Amino acid sequence: MDDEWDDSPAVVLPPPVANNGYYEDNVDEGHSLSRGRGFQSFNDNDYSKDMDNGFGERRGRGGGRGRGGRGGRGGSREPRNFDSNGDFNDEERDRGERGDRGRGRGRGRGGGGRGGRHNDGGEDNDGGGDDEMKKAPVTYVPPEPTDNEQEMFSSTISSGINFDKFDRIAVKVSGENPPRPIESFESANLRKSVLENIARSGYKKPTPIQKHAIPIITEGRDLMGCAQTGSGKTAAFLVPIINKILEEGAPLTVSPNAQPQVIIVSPTRELTLQIFNEARKFSYGSVVKVAVAYGGTAVRHQSDNISRGCHILVATPGRLHDFVDRRRVSFEQVRCVVLDEADRMLDMGFMPTVEKMMEHPTMVPSNERQTLMFSATFPEDIQHLAGRFLNNYLFIAVGIVGGASTDVEQIFHQVTRYEKQNTLKKLIEENDGKRVLVFVETKRNADFIAAMLSEQQMLTSSIHGDRMQQEREEALHNFKSGRHCILVATAVAARGLDIKNVDIVVNYDLPKSIDEYVHRIGRTGRVGNRGMAVSFFDADHDVALMADLAKILRQADQPVPDFLEGGGTATYTGNKYGGSDVRKFGNAPSNIPQGQEPEEEW
Repeated sequence: MDDEWDDSPAVVLPPPVANNGYYEDNVDEGHSLSRGRGFQSFNDNDYSKDMDNGFGERRGRGGGRGRGGRGGRGGSREPRNFDSNGDFNDEERDRGERGDRGRGRGRGRGGGGRGGRHNDGGEDNDGGGDDEMKKAPVTYVPPEPTDNEQEMFSSTISSGINFDKFDRIAVKVSGENPPRPIESFESANLRKSVLENIARSGYKKPTPIQKHAIPIITEGRDLMGCAQTGSGKTAAFLVPIINKILEEGAPLTVSPNAQPQVIIVSPTRELTLQIFNEARKFSYGSVVKVAVAYGGTAVRHQSDNISRGCHILVATPGRLHDFVDRRRVSFEQVRCVVLDEADRMLDMGFMPTVEKMMEHPTMVPSNERQTLMFSATFPEDIQHLAGRFLNNYLFIAVGIVGGASTDVEQIFHQVTRYEKQNTLKKLIEENDGKRVLVFVETKRNADFIAAMLSEQQMLTSSIHGDRMQQEREEALHNFKSGRHCILVATAVAARGLDIKNVDIVVNYDLPKSIDEYVHRIGRTGRVGNRGMAVSFFDADHDVALMADLAKILRQADQPVPDFLEGGGTATYTGNKYGGSDVRKFGNAPSNIPQGQEPEEEW
């Protein structure tokens, strides 16, 4: 069973050699993406003119194990390691292309094969064209996480020059008898080791969501927390959870059937890994054990780690339920369940997996456990669904829910689809040395743009759901470490990722919804730091977003370009407090003095 969000095929990869928590230096180089992917020369615009063309000469995709290229020359004897699913497996469009068959000769072992047969499971691994053979199990074992204190705490984003303005952001708390917010971490009655780890992380004062969420979670209340991207939501739930485990001295169960006390579920592998590393950071030097489970990696490796016992299990839905079905994980001892990016977890794609977890026979009833949900956006329909799993919960709204941080300068360029490539090249050249995160809508386009930039001597990685898990982790590591300055990504990286010092976010393709736009540009301008978001507006494709984009810009007190004016009625709604609790409580304002009106709204 794999993760529904980023359905990756099972592929065989040799485990990498761990090097103090870092990856080998010979992977994902800038030029690696421009060879063996079957792209034509990038000096022409064939790709932009017609997305169905531009893939004529296949210089390394075919052959390797008898499958030939998709309509081109077979390729080398050695199987390529660049792309697990091929270039045509897009996320949102071009579905009709998947039935195409090539005529590649495939000069590797097994000979001819049938060229580029597409299937959603990825590149075939059999040696002689036997369609009935089962795909080989995943053998990728990630490097062990570092225990080096300096490495663990070096990735923390420090508070920026605008951090103090957080105190002027409007906050509303609704529900029965909410506890008073804290003014400082020292006043939260946290254990010494937790306070020391907070200080090591560079946190000097709590953000608004942390001021309210920490005492609420400490008191054992259920919570639905809405706060803008980059506002410290992860620490808001990890700090009190780890502190409670230490306070209560919960015993560790070591058994083939693991019984964690805290389950944290997130929709993407990358976000799951990030939460896992943050949990290890805040529990550093304590007895709290944290484990992780996500798809695309060897099942036995993760199962063995979990069976050694864990207080906190961070997981993606697919791998979690795989372990539950195999009786490797039980919910019998669960005291707290956390859904991060809860709006995504409760939409139509993930709702069945959430229901399966919450209604599992071993799951502790809702009135005997604590349930926490966090997201930057919480539409009313999602609130109604969430209410099924919460018990007498409190609702926190910080800032403008669904609005963009005023620390992000939002710039729009009106372009046609044929002008995007040159506009992107010019933007990167003008910002040489800055860390740039480029979002596109399709997996194929992510690889294409990364390859194009690599040919221009710009060190670039790509990340999307069809890349092997090892490649995804290497690409993200190269970008986070500064080895590559450019990362091209689909929505797999848009949610929740906390990457230090992202200078510019580029919407090469604007998303379909305004909520997704907010999540994307929230990768920069985090925790009071300044950032820039540059979006390419194509009037032929993006007209449906015009009104919402204009409203977001006005709320962030930023100029609205003329070409975004007159776009009709915005579908996004919000108020100065950032939405309201659907239960229609009195919605008492925060006990923290907020002033008359925040000078700048999110």
